[in-house]
Amino acid sequence: MQNSRARPGFLEKITVSLEMENLLRYIHSLTPFSEESWQTLQPALTEMELQKDEFLLEAGKVCHALYFIDSGFCRAWYNKDGQDINTAFFFENDIATNISSLATGEKSAFSIQAAEQLSVVRFDVKTLREVSAKDPAIDALGRKCLQLIAAKQEKHAAMFKLMTAQERYEYLQQQDGRLLQRVSLTQLSSYLGVARETLSRIRSRK
Repeated sequence: MQNSRARPGFLEKITVSLEMENLLRYIHSLTPFSEESWQTLQPALTEMELQKDEFLLEAGKVCHALYFIDSGFCRAWYNKDGQDINTAFFFENDIATNISSLATGEKSAFSIQAAEQLSVVRFDVKTLREVSAKDPAIDALGRKCLQLIAAKQEKHAAMFKLMTAQERYEYLQQQDGRLLQRVSLTQLSSYLGVARETLSRIRSRK
């Protein structure tokens, strides 16, 4: 892990790794969070480093965690007729998970896989539920994270219902340039629901 460093506020009282520091900053952007809540949350957290193509979650397995992306990015995908269909990409300061599998205990229909070297903080959901029962701030944090993930999924679904392929590409240009800068053309085309050749034509018109 990277060197620890301190920051103003209650971080002056504790020493955390850079990954945890970034997570704490992210938490504060979502909801008020005390030093006591941070310490209570610790048993649920694990720092992880993954190489490209390693899995956070494999299709056919139950999801038991949320993953805060500290650096790098990963993709959610499933296989259809031998082809990878990408359904989501998670970049720095995103939370990756499978909400449905978490809630129901059913096996995941898709995988979440590192698309480049990846640093994450893993939230173990079983432990998270235990500490949430002790601290309302942690409970509020968990609900907020799940709301953000659900909102992202709704936006993706709305793209397909309301926009043409050209409009979907333009929307990504305006809303999330990281997708166009860091995701391969093949992966991006399946995410947009078009053939690679179609996406190349769309890009050439821009």
